[in-house]
Amino acid sequence: MEDDLDVAEALAEGLEDHGWSVQHLALGLEALGNTDAADIILLDLNLPDVDGLELCRRLHERTDVPIIAVTGRSDTFDRVLCLRLGADDYIVKPYRLHELLARMTAVLRRTTRWVTRAGASGADAAEQTPATPTEVLRHGPLRVDLRQRVATVGDTAVALTRKEFELLVLLASSPGRVFTRQYIGETVWAEQWMDGSRTLDSHIAALRRKTGHRDWIETVRGVGFRFVGSRA
Repeated sequence: MEDDLDVAEALAEGLEDHGWSVQHLALGLEALGNTDAADIILLDLNLPDVDGLELCRRLHERTDVPIIAVTGRSDTFDRVLCLRLGADDYIVKPYRLHELLARMTAVLRRTTRWVTRAGASGADAAEQTPATPTEVLRHGPLRVDLRQRVATVGDTAVALTRKEFELLVLLASSPGRVFTRQYIGETVWAEQWMDGSRTLDSHIAALRRKTGHRDWIETVRGVGFRFVGSRA
């Protein structure tokens, strides 16, 4: 789905040159009920008739066809929320066609639809079923509402800056995973990231202080940080 006809035609031509059959839909609502025969959905988030994130959620509820968001939105929060709402991958414009093709192939390899078509059945197919995405992260008393951009501990709202919230979302989305300092910096701060700065440390300290639970975010010395949440 792409509302810019010139962009859509160029992309369709490139994909068809690599053996793909393409159906272009300019309006997001046209896709509802019109994608079951597709192998993959390329979804632009900036559509004229419906919010792309909302359409992503609705498509995910209606079909098991994998979704790749293809968009100019590079904001970390948009990426995380889009993946939480059901997208299988996210690629930011401008991009090279070969990168998109590689992502399409990778998504198809790991999705249920691809496994089923390859012949998996029964327990093998069931094991490939992706987890249901959520708009709210919950870890003990911590609740992070991605859509409302609100974090609460118990019944108390936590006043976070934009970057503090995005940092919390990144860490809390994958509890137990160790994120390197470089990865966190490039993901949350993108072009503004300066390796060696104390910006990340100050934001981690702020999260620990504002949530009132310093042990929720562990420092992995020499590597980065990981979210462990409540151990209660």
